[in-house]
Amino acid sequence: MPLSKALQMADEMELDLVEISPNAQPPVCRIVDYQKFLYQQKKKQKEIKAKQTKIVIKEIRFGPQTDDHDFNFKLRHAENFIKEGAKVKAYVFFRGRSIVFKEQGEILLLRFAQALEEIAKVEVMPQLEGKKMNMILAPKPKKN
Repeated sequence: MPLSKALQMADEMELDLVEISPNAQPPVCRIVDYQKFLYQQKKKQKEIKAKQTKIVIKEIRFGPQTDDHDFNFKLRHAENFIKEGAKVKAYVFFRGRSIVFKEQGEILLLRFAQALEEIAKVEVMPQLEGKKMNMILAPKPKKN
């Protein structure tokens, strides 16, 4: 229908003419209370935002010569993080000439992943990026 007739109908009902789909051919409009329309859209956006899951990434840092006690201490922290639903980014930081011990760093990270294999899965295998060797672990999906 022509725009003037639609505006007249909206005026008679004491409501507003709102363009719903401007890209459609012809454009789609609706006669509604504009304030109520805005409120409902805001409410839908809030619902969508509430349903989103926020991914938290916790970091755990090792040195290439990390001892057993420190390893176990950090392992317990990682278990807690994973049980809370957070991802864990474990990395070995190489300082100075310690980059020579790349294999030790990789073994350490793989041992870490193996210790957590019951509650977490490896998302990114150990890989060297500059002076860091990174690995990302994510919690395993819970079975109902």
